[in-house]
Amino acid sequence: MTRLAILCFLLGGAFASVSRAQTAEGVPVFRVTPVGSSITFNVDASVSIKGKFDKWDATLTFTSAEATSGVLDIKIQADSVDTGSGMKNNKLKGKDFFDVETSPTITFHSTKIEQTGPDTFDVDGDFTIRGVSKAEKLLLKVEAAGTGSGTIHGTMAFDRKQYGMNKGIPFIKIADRVAVNVKIKATRTSGPPVSLKQKASGL
Repeated sequence: MTRLAILCFLLGGAFASVSRAQTAEGVPVFRVTPVGSSITFNVDASVSIKGKFDKWDATLTFTSAEATSGVLDIKIQADSVDTGSGMKNNKLKGKDFFDVETSPTITFHSTKIEQTGPDTFDVDGDFTIRGVSKAEKLLLKVEAAGTGSGTIHGTMAFDRKQYGMNKGIPFIKIADRVAVNVKIKATRTSGPPVSLKQKASGL
């Protein structure tokens, strides 16, 4: 190999390293804070059915500073459901509802993020419960955008019967629609702000 070829090879490697470093530096990195975050649900019923999940994880990752490049992943431990009632908890964990022995996790993986306002987003994603996956939409609103940290408020509704939850609870009339509320506190730990429309800076 000639000296010129060696020099070109070394310079090419150096520029590639710089390019990778610049790319890494140009990506916002967020950490989700469990304290102050929550995932809750409620169902219209003759007897109140609402609760929360005590064990879950969420990640928000970006491949660029553009908000539309973000990917939101939520993974819930189904057996951590807490309605405040042991009877309701056991019923929801059973085969007629979450079926936690066969399908221990409930997940949401975003496939598209679209900004609909200065601090609002439509998030399309794959929602999986009881091992059944369907496309659902999570509506997000970001509180305190532009501060380096913020709270993401999300709402989603799904038809439980589309996921095989066709039965009810004895003596309780339950609606088909289940409303889910997500509250995620996220802090940007490195990288630039997320680029948002109609704002000079992002989270």
